[in-house]
Amino acid sequence: MGTMEDPATSGNKDGDAKPRFLAVTSLEDVQAVRCAEFHPSGRFYAVGSNSKTLRICSYPKLSDLREDHVTYQPTVLFKRTKHHKGSIYCLAWSPLGDLVATGSNDKTVKLMRFNPDSCNMDGQEVELTMHDGTVRDMCFIEDASNKSSLLISGGAGDCKIYVTDCATGTPFQALSGHTGHILALHTWGGAMFVSGSQDRTVRFWDLRTRGCVNVITPAATPTKPGAPVASVCVDPSGRLLVTGHEDSVCSLYDVRGSRCIQAFRPHSSDVRSIRFSPSAYYLLTAGYDNKLVLTDLQGDLTLPLPSVVVAEHQDKVISGRWHPTDFSFISTSADKMCTLWALPPV
Repeated sequence: MGTMEDPATSGNKDGDAKPRFLAVTSLEDVQAVRCAEFHPSGRFYAVGSNSKTLRICSYPKLSDLREDHVTYQPTVLFKRTKHHKGSIYCLAWSPLGDLVATGSNDKTVKLMRFNPDSCNMDGQEVELTMHDGTVRDMCFIEDASNKSSLLISGGAGDCKIYVTDCATGTPFQALSGHTGHILALHTWGGAMFVSGSQDRTVRFWDLRTRGCVNVITPAATPTKPGAPVASVCVDPSGRLLVTGHEDSVCSLYDVRGSRCIQAFRPHSSDVRSIRFSPSAYYLLTAGYDNKLVLTDLQGDLTLPLPSVVVAEHQDKVISGRWHPTDFSFISTSADKMCTLWALPPV
C-alpha cells in the first residue's frame, strides 16, 4: 500500500492502490486538440488545436477538489483564432516562460514574446519558414553562454532539425542525420537534446559539438527492426531515455551504459506521448487506444513494471503533460478535448 508521500497509490475505498484522477476541467474545441503545454510557472497552460486556435488557460486551485467533483470549463485567459493557416501540431514554452512557439502543417513556426503578468503576447510575432513539411515537435534550449534561447524544431519534409536563435529570429543550423520524418524532440537541460523519428532511431545531439553524438534503435531485436519513434523523453539526470513507438511498445534505455533495459507494452496502440513525472518516479504515456497510463519506475527497472490506466478519452489520446510541480496532468485528444486531471487531496 502507498504512503502519504506517494500520491499515486494513496488508498481508496476499495482498498486497492489505483489512483483516482478526476477530470478537473475540460476545454472543448471544434476539432482534434493536438498539443498542450504547461507554462514553466505552472500558473497556466497553452493549448493548440486542429481548428488553428491557440488558447492559454488558467491552472485552477486544486485544494478544494472532492471525489464528487463536477468537471467544468477552464478559464481561457488568451485566445487567438486562425493562429496558423493549418492545424497547430506542437507548441513549446522557453524555460524562462517569456517565449512561446507553435508549429503547424502549414510548415511554419511562429515565435512570440509572452508577458506572464498580462497573459498576453508582446510585440510582433516572428514567422519562420525554413521547414518544408509539417512541423511535428519543438523544444527550447537556454544558451547559457550568451543568455539567449534557442528553438529546436523538426518534422516532415527534408528530415532536418533546425536550430533558431530566438533573439534574432534567425535559423542558424540545420542538423542532418535522420532518414525519416522527425516525430519527437526533447531536452533535459544543458546543450543536449534527443530526437525520435519515423526511421525507427533516436539520435542524441550536443549543440556544443554541433552534431549527433549517438544513434540508437530502441525497440529493435535480432528478429525485429524496431518501430517508428513517436515520442521520446529523458529523465532530469540524463541517465534514462524512454521511447514510445507506433507498434505500442515503450522502451527504457540506459544512456550511460548504452543498453536497452526493457521494452514493455502499456498500450494496445501507438504510444504518442511519454513523459517522466516531476520527481521522475512515474511515467505518463498517452496512446491511440484512448488511454493515459501511469507506470511506476521506483523499483527494479529490469522487472515487469506496474502500470495502471489513470484516465481515458472518447478517442485517440495525442499528448499528456505533467504540471511542473503538482501531481496533475493535462491531456489532449482527437475527441476535441483538453482535460486537466488531478488527485483529490488525501
